[in-house]
Amino acid sequence: MDTPRGIGTFVVWDYVVFAGMLVISAAIGIYYAFAGGGQQTSKDFLMGGRRMTAVPVALSLTASFMSAVTVLGTPSEVYRFGAIFSIFAFTYFFVVVISAEVFLPVFYKLGITSTYEGGLKAVIWTDVFQVGIMVAGFASVIIQAVVMQGGISTILNDAYDGGRLNFWNFNPNPLQRHTFWTIIIGGTFTWTSIYGVNQSQVQRYISCKSRFQAKLSLYINLVGLWAILTCSVFCGLALYSRYHDCDPWTAKKVSAPDQLMPYLVLDILQDYPGLPGLFVACAYSGTLSTVSSSINALAAVTVEDLIKPYFRSLSERSLSWISQGMSVVYGALCIGMAALASLMGALLQAALSVFGMVGGPLMGLFALGILVPFANSIGALVGLMAGFAISLWVGIGAQIYPPLPERTLPLHLDIQGCNSTYNETNLMTTTEMPFTTSVFQIYNVQRTPLMDNWYSLSYLYFSTVGTLVTLLVGILVSLSTGGRKQNLDPRYILTKEDFLSNFDIFKKKKHVLSYKSHPVEDGGTDNPAFNHIELNSDQSGKSNGTRL
Repeated sequence: MDTPRGIGTFVVWDYVVFAGMLVISAAIGIYYAFAGGGQQTSKDFLMGGRRMTAVPVALSLTASFMSAVTVLGTPSEVYRFGAIFSIFAFTYFFVVVISAEVFLPVFYKLGITSTYEGGLKAVIWTDVFQVGIMVAGFASVIIQAVVMQGGISTILNDAYDGGRLNFWNFNPNPLQRHTFWTIIIGGTFTWTSIYGVNQSQVQRYISCKSRFQAKLSLYINLVGLWAILTCSVFCGLALYSRYHDCDPWTAKKVSAPDQLMPYLVLDILQDYPGLPGLFVACAYSGTLSTVSSSINALAAVTVEDLIKPYFRSLSERSLSWISQGMSVVYGALCIGMAALASLMGALLQAALSVFGMVGGPLMGLFALGILVPFANSIGALVGLMAGFAISLWVGIGAQIYPPLPERTLPLHLDIQGCNSTYNETNLMTTTEMPFTTSVFQIYNVQRTPLMDNWYSLSYLYFSTVGTLVTLLVGILVSLSTGGRKQNLDPRYILTKEDFLSNFDIFKKKKHVLSYKSHPVEDGGTDNPAFNHIELNSDQSGKSNGTRL
Protein backbone atom coordinates (compact mmCIF):
# COMPACT_ATOMS: atom_id res chain seq x y z
CA MET A 1 0.00 0.00 0.00
CA ASP A 2 1.38 3.39 -1.03
CA THR A 3 2.02 5.98 1.65
CA PRO A 4 0.63 9.49 1.32
CA ARG A 5 2.94 11.97 -0.39
CA GLY A 6 2.76 15.61 -1.41
CA ILE A 7 -0.36 16.36 -3.40
CA GLY A 8 -0.24 17.46 -7.02
CA THR A 9 -1.66 20.51 -8.72
CA PHE A 10 -3.77 21.24 -11.78
CA VAL A 11 -1.93 20.98 -15.11
CA VAL A 12 -2.93 22.06 -18.60
CA TRP A 13 -4.86 18.86 -19.38
CA ASP A 14 -6.96 19.28 -16.24
CA TYR A 15 -8.06 22.71 -17.38
CA VAL A 16 -8.75 21.34 -20.88
CA VAL A 17 -11.01 18.57 -19.52
CA PHE A 18 -12.84 20.96 -17.20
CA ALA A 19 -13.33 23.59 -19.92
CA GLY A 20 -14.51 20.91 -22.34
CA MET A 21 -17.29 19.89 -19.95
CA LEU A 22 -18.49 23.50 -19.70
CA VAL A 23 -18.38 23.98 -23.48
CA ILE A 24 -20.35 20.80 -24.21
CA SER A 25 -22.96 21.66 -21.55
CA ALA A 26 -23.40 25.12 -23.04
CA ALA A 27 -23.56 23.66 -26.58
CA ILE A 28 -26.43 21.38 -25.59
CA GLY A 29 -28.40 24.33 -24.27
CA ILE A 30 -27.72 26.39 -27.40
CA TYR A 31 -28.70 23.50 -29.66
CA TYR A 32 -32.08 23.01 -28.02
CA ALA A 33 -32.66 26.74 -27.99
CA PHE A 34 -32.57 26.81 -31.82
CA ALA A 35 -33.27 23.22 -32.95
CA GLY A 36 -36.65 22.64 -34.56
CA GLY A 37 -37.46 26.33 -34.68
CA GLY A 38 -36.33 26.98 -31.12
CA GLN A 39 -38.40 27.15 -27.97
CA GLN A 40 -41.13 29.36 -29.31
CA THR A 41 -43.46 29.28 -26.33
CA SER A 42 -43.12 29.40 -22.58
CA LYS A 43 -44.43 25.82 -22.49
CA ASP A 44 -41.57 24.67 -24.72
CA PHE A 45 -39.07 26.48 -22.51
CA LEU A 46 -40.52 25.37 -19.17
CA MET A 47 -41.83 21.88 -19.98
CA GLY A 48 -39.55 20.55 -22.73
CA GLY A 49 -42.31 20.36 -25.35
CA ARG A 50 -44.03 17.72 -23.17
CA ARG A 51 -42.76 14.76 -25.12
CA MET A 52 -40.05 13.43 -22.82
CA THR A 53 -39.71 9.72 -22.09
CA ALA A 54 -38.77 7.95 -18.86
CA VAL A 55 -35.05 7.25 -19.28
CA PRO A 56 -33.68 10.76 -19.94
CA VAL A 57 -35.99 12.20 -17.28
CA ALA A 58 -34.80 9.54 -14.80
CA LEU A 59 -31.17 10.42 -15.52
CA SER A 60 -32.03 14.09 -15.10
CA LEU A 61 -33.69 13.41 -11.74
CA THR A 62 -30.58 11.53 -10.67
CA ALA A 63 -28.27 14.30 -11.87
CA SER A 64 -30.15 16.96 -9.95
CA PHE A 65 -29.85 14.83 -6.81
CA MET A 66 -26.13 14.31 -7.39
CA SER A 67 -24.99 17.84 -6.72
CA ALA A 68 -21.69 19.00 -5.28
CA VAL A 69 -23.32 18.26 -1.93
CA THR A 70 -23.20 14.57 -2.84
CA VAL A 71 -19.81 14.57 -4.56
CA LEU A 72 -18.01 16.46 -1.79
CA GLY A 73 -20.26 16.17 1.26
CA THR A 74 -21.18 12.49 1.42
CA PRO A 75 -17.61 11.05 1.33
CA SER A 76 -16.63 13.54 4.03
CA GLU A 77 -19.67 12.49 6.07
CA VAL A 78 -18.69 8.81 5.86
CA TYR A 79 -15.05 9.66 6.67
CA ARG A 80 -16.05 11.45 9.89
CA PHE A 81 -19.17 9.59 11.03
CA GLY A 82 -19.09 6.19 9.34
CA ALA A 83 -21.06 4.20 6.78
CA ILE A 84 -24.38 4.44 8.65
CA PHE A 85 -25.20 7.01 5.97
CA SER A 86 -25.76 4.07 3.60
CA ILE A 87 -29.07 3.38 5.40
CA PHE A 88 -30.39 6.10 3.11
CA ALA A 89 -30.73 3.31 0.52
CA PHE A 90 -33.94 2.26 2.31
CA THR A 91 -35.03 5.88 2.64
CA TYR A 92 -34.76 6.48 -1.11
CA PHE A 93 -37.06 3.53 -1.78
CA PHE A 94 -39.79 4.94 0.48
CA VAL A 95 -39.31 8.41 -1.00
CA VAL A 96 -39.76 7.22 -4.58
CA VAL A 97 -42.82 5.11 -3.74
CA ILE A 98 -44.53 7.98 -1.88
CA SER A 99 -43.68 10.48 -4.63
CA ALA A 100 -44.88 8.18 -7.42
CA GLU A 101 -48.04 6.89 -5.77
CA VAL A 102 -49.27 9.86 -3.69
CA PHE A 103 -48.13 13.16 -5.19
CA LEU A 104 -47.51 12.40 -8.87
CA PRO A 105 -51.07 11.16 -9.67
CA VAL A 106 -52.67 14.35 -8.38
CA PHE A 107 -50.21 16.73 -10.07
CA TYR A 108 -50.60 14.79 -13.28
CA LYS A 109 -54.39 14.76 -13.51
CA LEU A 110 -54.55 18.47 -12.68
CA GLY A 111 -52.49 19.31 -15.75
CA ILE A 112 -50.31 21.94 -14.13
CA THR A 113 -47.02 23.58 -14.99
CA SER A 114 -46.25 24.93 -11.54
CA THR A 115 -46.67 22.76 -8.45
CA TYR A 116 -47.73 25.95 -6.68
CA GLU A 117 -51.04 26.49 -8.66
CA GLY A 118 -42.03 24.12 -15.18
CA GLY A 119 -35.53 25.53 -21.67
CA LEU A 120 -36.54 22.15 -19.67
CA LYS A 121 -35.55 19.98 -22.62
CA ALA A 122 -32.08 21.56 -22.66
CA VAL A 123 -31.84 21.09 -18.89
CA ILE A 124 -32.74 17.41 -19.12
CA TRP A 125 -30.32 16.54 -21.92
CA THR A 126 -27.55 18.58 -20.27
CA ASP A 127 -28.20 16.56 -17.13
CA VAL A 128 -27.89 13.31 -19.09
CA PHE A 129 -24.44 14.39 -20.30
CA GLN A 130 -23.44 15.52 -16.82
CA VAL A 131 -24.47 12.19 -15.30
CA GLY A 132 -21.86 10.57 -17.53
CA ILE A 133 -19.24 13.07 -16.36
CA MET A 134 -20.10 12.48 -12.71
CA VAL A 135 -20.00 8.69 -13.01
CA ALA A 136 -16.64 8.91 -14.79
CA GLY A 137 -15.28 11.17 -12.04
CA PHE A 138 -16.40 8.85 -9.26
CA ALA A 139 -15.10 5.78 -11.15
CA SER A 140 -11.63 7.28 -11.64
CA VAL A 141 -11.30 8.00 -7.91
CA ILE A 142 -12.61 4.60 -6.80
CA ILE A 143 -10.45 2.59 -9.23
CA GLN A 144 -7.24 4.45 -8.40
CA ALA A 145 -7.95 4.32 -4.65
CA VAL A 146 -8.47 0.56 -4.80
CA VAL A 147 -5.21 0.13 -6.72
CA MET A 148 -3.14 2.36 -4.43
CA GLN A 149 -4.57 0.93 -1.20
CA GLY A 150 -3.99 -2.66 -2.25
CA GLY A 151 -7.51 -3.79 -3.00
CA ILE A 152 -11.08 -3.48 -1.78
CA SER A 153 -10.39 -5.81 1.17
CA THR A 154 -7.72 -3.42 2.50
CA ILE A 155 -10.12 -0.47 2.36
CA LEU A 156 -12.86 -2.42 4.13
CA ASN A 157 -10.45 -3.77 6.78
CA ASP A 158 -9.17 -0.27 7.54
CA ALA A 159 -12.75 0.97 7.77
CA TYR A 160 -13.70 -1.88 10.11
CA ASP A 161 -10.71 -1.27 12.37
CA GLY A 162 -11.57 2.43 12.50
CA GLY A 163 -15.23 1.81 13.40
CA ARG A 164 -16.49 3.13 10.07
CA LEU A 165 -18.68 0.11 9.24
CA ASN A 166 -21.28 1.22 11.79
CA PHE A 167 -24.37 0.32 9.76
CA TRP A 168 -26.78 -0.50 12.56
CA ASN A 169 -27.64 1.89 15.36
CA PHE A 170 -31.24 1.38 16.51
CA ASN A 171 -31.18 4.01 19.26
CA PRO A 172 -34.68 5.61 19.10
CA ASN A 173 -33.49 8.88 20.67
CA PRO A 174 -34.43 11.67 18.21
CA LEU A 175 -31.56 13.77 19.57
CA GLN A 176 -28.93 11.42 18.12
CA ARG A 177 -27.71 12.85 14.83
CA HIS A 178 -27.74 9.66 12.76
CA THR A 179 -29.43 6.41 13.77
CA PHE A 180 -31.44 3.88 11.79
CA TRP A 181 -34.65 5.65 12.82
CA THR A 182 -33.54 9.23 12.17
CA ILE A 183 -32.38 8.26 8.68
CA ILE A 184 -35.47 6.18 7.83
CA ILE A 185 -38.11 8.49 9.33
CA GLY A 186 -36.48 11.89 9.16
CA GLY A 187 -34.70 11.13 5.89
CA THR A 188 -37.95 10.03 4.25
CA PHE A 189 -39.69 13.27 5.19
CA THR A 190 -36.70 15.36 4.07
CA TRP A 191 -36.25 13.71 0.67
CA THR A 192 -39.97 13.37 -0.04
CA SER A 193 -40.21 17.14 0.29
CA ILE A 194 -37.62 17.25 -2.52
CA TYR A 195 -38.90 14.50 -4.80
CA GLY A 196 -42.61 14.76 -4.04
CA VAL A 197 -43.39 18.48 -4.13
CA ASN A 198 -40.21 20.37 -5.07
CA GLN A 199 -40.79 22.33 -8.26
CA SER A 200 -37.54 21.35 -10.01
CA GLN A 201 -38.14 17.62 -9.53
CA VAL A 202 -41.89 17.64 -10.22
CA GLN A 203 -41.32 19.73 -13.32
CA ARG A 204 -39.11 16.97 -14.68
CA TYR A 205 -41.40 13.99 -14.35
CA ILE A 206 -44.45 16.05 -15.31
CA SER A 207 -42.69 16.70 -18.63
CA CYS A 208 -43.16 13.01 -19.57
CA LYS A 209 -45.71 12.27 -22.28
CA SER A 210 -47.79 9.90 -20.12
CA ARG A 211 -48.31 9.19 -16.45
CA PHE A 212 -46.84 5.72 -16.87
CA GLN A 213 -43.64 7.24 -18.27
CA ALA A 214 -43.57 9.73 -15.38
CA LYS A 215 -43.84 6.99 -12.74
CA LEU A 216 -41.32 4.86 -14.61
CA SER A 217 -38.84 7.73 -14.57
CA LEU A 218 -39.04 7.88 -10.78
CA TYR A 219 -38.49 4.14 -10.35
CA ILE A 220 -35.58 4.08 -12.84
CA ASN A 221 -34.15 7.06 -10.98
CA LEU A 222 -34.17 4.93 -7.80
CA VAL A 223 -31.50 2.67 -9.33
CA GLY A 224 -29.42 5.76 -10.04
CA LEU A 225 -29.79 6.96 -6.45
CA TRP A 226 -28.56 3.62 -5.13
CA ALA A 227 -25.58 3.66 -7.51
CA ILE A 228 -24.61 7.19 -6.47
CA LEU A 229 -24.97 6.35 -2.78
CA THR A 230 -22.76 3.28 -3.20
CA CYS A 231 -20.05 5.27 -5.00
CA SER A 232 -20.05 8.16 -2.53
CA VAL A 233 -20.03 5.90 0.55
CA PHE A 234 -17.17 3.82 -0.87
CA CYS A 235 -15.24 7.04 -1.64
CA GLY A 236 -15.65 7.97 2.01
CA LEU A 237 -14.28 4.60 3.12
CA ALA A 238 -11.38 5.00 0.68
CA LEU A 239 -10.70 8.42 2.20
CA TYR A 240 -10.42 6.88 5.64
CA SER A 241 -8.23 4.02 4.42
CA ARG A 242 -5.86 6.52 2.83
CA TYR A 243 -5.68 8.92 5.78
CA HIS A 244 -6.62 6.81 8.81
CA ASP A 245 -3.36 7.69 10.59
CA CYS A 246 -2.75 11.11 9.04
CA ASP A 247 -5.96 13.12 8.91
CA PRO A 248 -5.49 16.16 6.62
CA TRP A 249 -8.18 18.11 8.46
CA THR A 250 -6.67 17.67 11.93
CA ALA A 251 -3.20 18.29 10.44
CA LYS A 252 -4.60 21.52 8.96
CA LYS A 253 -3.70 20.56 5.40
CA VAL A 254 -7.30 21.41 4.52
CA SER A 255 -9.43 24.04 6.22
CA ALA A 256 -12.76 22.18 6.09
CA PRO A 257 -13.89 18.53 5.87
CA ASP A 258 -15.59 19.21 2.54
CA GLN A 259 -12.14 19.75 1.01
CA LEU A 260 -11.09 16.17 1.74
CA MET A 261 -12.29 14.70 -1.56
CA PRO A 262 -10.47 17.26 -3.74
CA TYR A 263 -7.40 16.66 -1.54
CA LEU A 264 -7.64 12.91 -2.16
CA VAL A 265 -8.02 13.45 -5.90
CA LEU A 266 -4.93 15.64 -6.13
CA ASP A 267 -3.09 13.04 -4.03
CA ILE A 268 -3.89 9.80 -5.86
CA LEU A 269 -4.47 11.07 -9.41
CA GLN A 270 -1.55 13.46 -9.73
CA ASP A 271 0.27 11.09 -12.10
CA TYR A 272 -2.66 11.05 -14.54
CA PRO A 273 -3.02 14.48 -16.20
CA GLY A 274 -6.63 15.26 -16.94
CA LEU A 275 -8.19 13.03 -14.28
CA PRO A 276 -8.13 15.65 -11.50
CA GLY A 277 -9.83 17.94 -13.99
CA LEU A 278 -12.38 15.21 -14.64
CA PHE A 279 -13.23 15.01 -10.95
CA VAL A 280 -13.58 18.79 -10.65
CA ALA A 281 -15.82 18.61 -13.72
CA CYS A 282 -17.75 15.90 -11.85
CA ALA A 283 -18.35 18.21 -8.88
CA TYR A 284 -19.23 21.15 -11.11
CA SER A 285 -21.54 18.97 -13.20
CA GLY A 286 -23.47 18.10 -10.09
CA THR A 287 -23.75 21.77 -9.24
CA LEU A 288 -24.73 22.78 -12.77
CA SER A 289 -27.44 20.12 -13.00
CA THR A 290 -28.97 21.20 -9.70
CA VAL A 291 -28.71 24.93 -10.31
CA SER A 292 -29.95 24.75 -13.91
CA SER A 293 -33.05 22.83 -12.89
CA SER A 294 -33.71 25.06 -9.91
CA ILE A 295 -33.36 28.24 -11.97
CA ASN A 296 -35.72 26.82 -14.59
CA ALA A 297 -38.19 25.91 -11.85
CA LEU A 298 -38.06 29.40 -10.34
CA ALA A 299 -38.70 30.89 -13.76
CA ALA A 300 -41.66 28.53 -14.19
CA VAL A 301 -43.26 29.55 -10.91
CA THR A 302 -42.71 33.24 -11.62
CA VAL A 303 -44.24 33.09 -15.10
CA GLU A 304 -47.16 30.80 -14.25
CA ASP A 305 -48.17 32.25 -10.90
CA LEU A 306 -47.05 35.90 -10.92
CA ILE A 307 -46.98 37.10 -14.54
CA LYS A 308 -49.58 35.20 -16.61
CA PRO A 309 -52.54 35.81 -14.27
CA TYR A 310 -52.01 39.59 -14.37
CA PHE A 311 -50.70 40.11 -17.93
CA ARG A 312 -53.07 38.01 -20.02
CA SER A 313 -52.32 39.91 -23.22
CA LEU A 314 -48.73 38.66 -23.41
CA SER A 315 -48.04 36.27 -26.28
CA GLU A 316 -46.39 32.89 -25.81
CA ARG A 317 -43.23 34.22 -27.48
CA SER A 318 -43.12 37.12 -25.02
CA LEU A 319 -43.62 34.77 -22.10
CA SER A 320 -40.76 32.63 -23.41
CA TRP A 321 -38.43 35.64 -23.46
CA ILE A 322 -39.57 36.62 -19.97
CA SER A 323 -38.89 33.07 -18.74
CA GLN A 324 -35.36 33.18 -20.10
CA GLY A 325 -34.77 36.63 -18.65
CA MET A 326 -35.97 35.48 -15.23
CA SER A 327 -33.51 32.57 -15.46
CA VAL A 328 -30.65 35.09 -15.77
CA VAL A 329 -31.92 37.07 -12.77
CA TYR A 330 -32.31 33.99 -10.60
CA GLY A 331 -28.86 32.77 -11.65
CA ALA A 332 -27.32 35.96 -10.29
CA LEU A 333 -29.29 35.58 -7.05
CA CYS A 334 -28.07 31.98 -6.69
CA ILE A 335 -24.46 33.18 -6.77
CA GLY A 336 -25.18 35.55 -3.92
CA MET A 337 -27.00 32.89 -1.91
CA ALA A 338 -24.07 30.49 -2.42
CA ALA A 339 -21.78 32.98 -0.70
CA LEU A 340 -24.18 33.09 2.27
CA ALA A 341 -24.52 29.30 2.40
CA SER A 342 -20.74 28.94 2.66
CA LEU A 343 -21.03 30.39 6.18
CA MET A 344 -23.31 27.59 7.42
CA GLY A 345 -20.68 24.93 8.12
CA ALA A 346 -20.50 21.35 6.83
CA LEU A 347 -21.88 21.13 3.31
CA LEU A 348 -24.11 18.04 3.52
CA GLN A 349 -25.78 18.85 6.83
CA ALA A 350 -26.25 22.51 5.88
CA ALA A 351 -28.00 21.54 2.64
CA LEU A 352 -30.29 18.96 4.24
CA SER A 353 -31.06 21.31 7.12
CA VAL A 354 -32.26 23.99 4.70
CA PHE A 355 -34.25 21.38 2.75
CA GLY A 356 -35.88 20.31 6.00
CA MET A 357 -36.68 23.76 7.36
CA VAL A 358 -38.26 24.96 4.12
CA GLY A 359 -39.40 21.75 2.44
CA GLY A 360 -41.08 20.20 5.48
CA PRO A 361 -43.85 22.79 5.88
CA LEU A 362 -44.36 22.90 2.10
CA MET A 363 -44.77 19.13 1.97
CA GLY A 364 -47.23 19.42 4.84
CA LEU A 365 -49.18 21.97 2.81
CA PHE A 366 -49.42 19.69 -0.24
CA ALA A 367 -50.19 16.63 1.88
CA LEU A 368 -52.98 18.60 3.58
CA GLY A 369 -54.56 19.45 0.24
CA ILE A 370 -54.12 15.99 -1.31
CA LEU A 371 -54.95 13.74 1.66
CA VAL A 372 -57.44 15.76 3.76
CA PRO A 373 -60.76 16.27 1.91
CA PHE A 374 -62.09 18.93 4.30
CA ALA A 375 -58.95 21.11 4.30
CA ASN A 376 -59.64 24.71 3.29
CA SER A 377 -57.52 27.73 2.38
CA ILE A 378 -57.63 29.21 5.88
CA GLY A 379 -56.40 25.99 7.47
CA ALA A 380 -53.72 25.62 4.80
CA LEU A 381 -52.37 29.14 5.33
CA VAL A 382 -52.38 29.00 9.13
CA GLY A 383 -50.89 25.50 9.10
CA LEU A 384 -48.12 26.59 6.72
CA MET A 385 -47.22 29.59 8.86
CA ALA A 386 -47.15 27.44 11.99
CA GLY A 387 -44.98 24.82 10.26
CA PHE A 388 -42.51 27.45 9.10
CA ALA A 389 -42.37 29.06 12.54
CA ILE A 390 -41.56 25.78 14.31
CA SER A 391 -39.09 24.39 11.74
CA LEU A 392 -37.21 27.69 11.43
CA TRP A 393 -37.10 28.00 15.22
CA VAL A 394 -35.42 24.63 15.72
CA GLY A 395 -33.25 24.93 12.60
CA ILE A 396 -31.86 28.38 13.33
CA GLY A 397 -31.45 27.51 17.00
CA ALA A 398 -29.39 24.45 16.04
CA GLN A 399 -27.13 26.68 13.91
CA ILE A 400 -26.52 29.10 16.79
CA TYR A 401 -26.31 26.48 19.57
CA PRO A 402 -25.20 23.24 17.85
CA PRO A 403 -25.55 19.88 19.62
CA LEU A 404 -22.72 18.50 21.72
CA PRO A 405 -20.41 15.70 20.45
CA GLU A 406 -22.27 13.05 22.46
CA ARG A 407 -25.25 13.72 20.19
CA THR A 408 -23.33 13.87 16.91
CA LEU A 409 -20.97 10.93 17.66
CA PRO A 410 -17.94 11.85 15.51
CA LEU A 411 -15.43 9.03 15.11
CA HIS A 412 -11.73 9.04 16.00
CA LEU A 413 -9.18 10.68 13.70
CA ASP A 414 -5.49 11.20 14.39
CA ILE A 415 -2.24 12.41 12.81
CA GLN A 416 0.20 10.00 14.45
CA GLY A 417 1.29 8.68 11.07
CA CYS A 418 2.00 12.08 9.54
CA ASN A 419 5.57 12.80 8.56
CA SER A 420 5.65 16.19 10.28
CA THR A 421 6.91 18.00 13.35
CA TYR A 422 3.64 18.03 15.29
CA ASN A 423 4.03 17.62 19.05
CA GLU A 424 1.76 15.80 21.45
CA THR A 425 -0.53 18.78 21.93
CA ASN A 426 -1.44 18.63 18.25
CA LEU A 427 -2.74 15.04 18.42
CA MET A 428 -6.49 15.56 18.52
CA THR A 429 -9.54 13.50 17.98
CA THR A 430 -12.61 14.85 16.24
CA THR A 431 -14.35 15.15 19.58
CA GLU A 432 -11.89 17.94 20.41
CA MET A 433 -12.47 19.78 17.13
CA PRO A 434 -15.51 21.95 16.48
CA PHE A 435 -18.25 19.91 14.87
CA THR A 436 -19.64 22.92 13.06
CA THR A 437 -17.76 25.82 11.53
CA SER A 438 -20.86 27.97 11.14
CA VAL A 439 -20.18 31.68 11.64
CA PHE A 440 -23.56 31.93 13.36
CA GLN A 441 -22.44 29.70 16.25
CA ILE A 442 -22.12 31.29 19.69
CA TYR A 443 -19.19 29.94 21.73
CA ASN A 444 -18.56 29.75 25.48
CA VAL A 445 -22.22 29.94 26.43
CA GLN A 446 -23.87 28.25 29.38
CA ARG A 447 -25.87 25.31 28.03
CA THR A 448 -29.60 25.28 28.84
CA PRO A 449 -32.16 22.46 28.59
CA LEU A 450 -33.56 24.15 25.48
CA MET A 451 -30.16 23.88 23.78
CA ASP A 452 -29.51 20.31 24.91
CA ASN A 453 -32.94 19.05 23.86
CA TRP A 454 -34.91 21.11 21.36
CA TYR A 455 -31.91 22.59 19.52
CA SER A 456 -30.13 19.22 19.63
CA LEU A 457 -32.87 17.50 17.61
CA SER A 458 -31.39 15.58 14.68
CA TYR A 459 -31.30 17.84 11.63
CA LEU A 460 -33.11 15.12 9.66
CA TYR A 461 -36.18 15.68 11.83
CA PHE A 462 -36.52 19.36 10.87
CA SER A 463 -38.66 18.35 7.89
CA THR A 464 -40.68 15.87 9.96
CA VAL A 465 -41.54 18.53 12.54
CA GLY A 466 -42.47 21.08 9.88
CA THR A 467 -44.67 18.63 7.98
CA LEU A 468 -46.54 17.29 11.02
CA VAL A 469 -47.13 20.75 12.54
CA THR A 470 -48.48 22.04 9.23
CA LEU A 471 -50.81 19.03 8.90
CA LEU A 472 -52.05 19.12 12.50
CA VAL A 473 -52.68 22.86 12.65
CA GLY A 474 -54.16 22.84 9.14
CA ILE A 475 -56.62 20.09 10.05
CA LEU A 476 -57.72 21.75 13.30
CA VAL A 477 -58.18 25.18 11.73
CA SER A 478 -60.01 23.73 8.70
CA LEU A 479 -62.44 21.88 10.96
CA SER A 480 -63.11 25.01 13.01
CA THR A 481 -63.65 27.24 9.93
CA GLY A 482 -66.26 25.18 8.10
CA GLY A 483 -64.04 22.86 6.09
CA ARG A 484 -66.66 20.11 6.05
CA LYS A 485 -69.22 22.38 4.39
CA GLN A 486 -67.20 23.17 1.26
CA ASN A 487 -67.79 21.55 -2.12
CA LEU A 488 -65.21 18.88 -2.91
CA ASP A 489 -63.53 18.60 -6.31
CA PRO A 490 -62.11 15.04 -6.60
CA ARG A 491 -59.37 16.24 -8.95
CA TYR A 492 -57.54 17.86 -6.08
CA ILE A 493 -57.31 14.83 -3.77
CA LEU A 494 -55.84 11.35 -3.98
CA THR A 495 -58.60 8.83 -4.74
CA LYS A 496 -58.92 5.08 -5.03
CA GLU A 497 -59.15 5.47 -8.79
CA ASP A 498 -55.71 7.07 -8.84
CA PHE A 499 -54.23 3.90 -7.41
CA LEU A 500 -56.30 1.54 -9.56
CA SER A 501 -55.21 3.43 -12.66
CA ASN A 502 -51.77 1.88 -12.17
CA PHE A 503 -53.21 -1.24 -13.76
CA ASP A 504 -54.73 0.51 -16.77
CA ILE A 505 -51.67 -0.29 -18.83
CA PHE A 506 -52.71 -3.96 -18.81
CA LYS A 507 -56.16 -3.18 -20.17
CA LYS A 508 -57.18 -2.76 -23.79
CA LYS A 509 -58.28 0.71 -24.71
CA LYS A 510 -61.96 0.74 -25.66
CA HIS A 511 -61.74 3.89 -27.73
CA VAL A 512 -59.21 6.40 -28.96
CA LEU A 513 -59.97 10.11 -28.98
CA SER A 514 -59.42 11.78 -32.32
CA TYR A 515 -57.84 15.18 -32.67
CA LYS A 516 -57.75 15.26 -36.46
CA SER A 517 -58.86 18.87 -36.54
CA HIS A 518 -55.74 19.78 -34.58
CA PRO A 519 -52.83 17.92 -36.19
CA VAL A 520 -49.87 17.66 -33.84
CA GLU A 521 -46.86 15.44 -33.36
CA ASP A 522 -47.47 12.09 -31.74
CA GLY A 523 -46.61 12.25 -28.06
CA GLY A 524 -48.02 13.84 -24.97
CA THR A 525 -51.69 13.28 -25.74
CA ASP A 526 -52.05 10.76 -22.90
CA ASN A 527 -51.15 13.53 -20.49
CA PRO A 528 -54.03 15.89 -19.70
CA ALA A 529 -51.52 18.60 -18.89
CA PHE A 530 -49.51 18.18 -22.02
CA ASN A 531 -51.89 17.84 -24.92
CA HIS A 532 -52.09 20.67 -27.39
CA ILE A 533 -55.56 21.82 -26.30
CA GLU A 534 -54.02 23.39 -23.21
CA LEU A 535 -52.16 25.89 -25.37
CA ASN A 536 -55.27 27.02 -27.27
CA SER A 537 -57.04 30.21 -26.27
CA ASP A 538 -60.65 31.16 -26.72
CA GLN A 539 -61.96 34.46 -28.06
CA SER A 540 -61.61 36.21 -24.73
CA GLY A 541 -57.95 35.29 -24.47
CA LYS A 542 -58.45 32.95 -21.50
CA SER A 543 -56.44 29.76 -21.47
CA ASN A 544 -58.39 26.52 -21.59
CA GLY A 545 -55.73 24.73 -19.56
CA THR A 546 -56.24 23.72 -15.95
CA ARG A 547 -54.48 25.70 -13.24
CA LEU A 548 -54.63 25.42 -9.49
